[in-house]
Amino acid sequence: MGETILITGSSLAPAAVTVLSDAGYEPVYLPPYADTTVLKSYVTDCRPVGIISRMGRIDAAIFEVAPQLRIVSKHGVGVDNIDVDAASDHGVPVIVASGANAVSVAEHAMALLFAVAKRIVQLDQSLREGRWDKPDFEGRELAGSKMGLVAFGAIAQQTARLAKAFDIDVVAYDPYGDDAVFETFGVARVDSLEGLLEDCPIVSLHCPLTEQTRSLINRDSLALMRSDAILINTARGGLIDEPALVEALGARRIAGAGLDTFATEPPSKDHPFFASDRVVLTPHIGGVTTAANARVGVEAAQGVVDYLAGRALPPGRIVNGKRLGQAASPKMAGNVQ
Repeated sequence: MGETILITGSSLAPAAVTVLSDAGYEPVYLPPYADTTVLKSYVTDCRPVGIISRMGRIDAAIFEVAPQLRIVSKHGVGVDNIDVDAASDHGVPVIVASGANAVSVAEHAMALLFAVAKRIVQLDQSLREGRWDKPDFEGRELAGSKMGLVAFGAIAQQTARLAKAFDIDVVAYDPYGDDAVFETFGVARVDSLEGLLEDCPIVSLHCPLTEQTRSLINRDSLALMRSDAILINTARGGLIDEPALVEALGARRIAGAGLDTFATEPPSKDHPFFASDRVVLTPHIGGVTTAANARVGVEAAQGVVDYLAGRALPPGRIVNGKRLGQAASPKMAGNVQ
């Protein structure tokens, strides 16, 4: 039996499995969202040299029982479910598959926007229940609206491309982004988050979850938003103060929200979001398409294989590289998505 690569999930794209097996590694799968106790038992028993992080957390306790662990590869871009500081303390690089699922997540952001604006879920349900709500229905046209993107990384860039195809004007706030990227996508740069929230009837979140961005959307920021505003989040649930959003939706201070991610996943069965007809919810599957899974899986697996073989990784792949003295990713608080 070869060295093992632990997958924190029940599957990996076949092409990604081939990347691992062709390099002589054996993938070992965990149940989805396995807790730390279960993960520790697998790490202790299988002694993986690498972990591909899909679902659930990788806490400091995991690194303490895995002296043989040499790399953690995120199946995606958001590393808030990985204790990166602990990984750095143990000399373990954390790498990401940046941009590989950008198109799929951008498509999902637009799908959520249209579902909320056109009230697709509510109209489908009412028709199935025998009602014909056409006489009293008044829809919303999105062409000519303005969408504000919070951060302007790979996913936001693809979202801008799709939105502009629907004649939606796009602006973005990203204090760390390159002016040339804004120019390439024909997106105007705004100077402040507050200005974006006040001006845009559509707000879409695309920044990573950090201590600086946690609860970025809170009572104060929601108070700045327009009464016709729609909030879209395909990034990380912790960006939003959920009780504050529930309150704003209930008071009709904003028009609606489309959410693919939550502060705690999965959310509790009694979460207040489920009682609101002004929010459309999906279970963090924006990047879960056949095409994106293959691209992300292959990139995550190839990163593991290349690193363990001593090959250089492309610039920006190692998120804790600066602490480890390796090629770090750009220090950008707002452009992962």
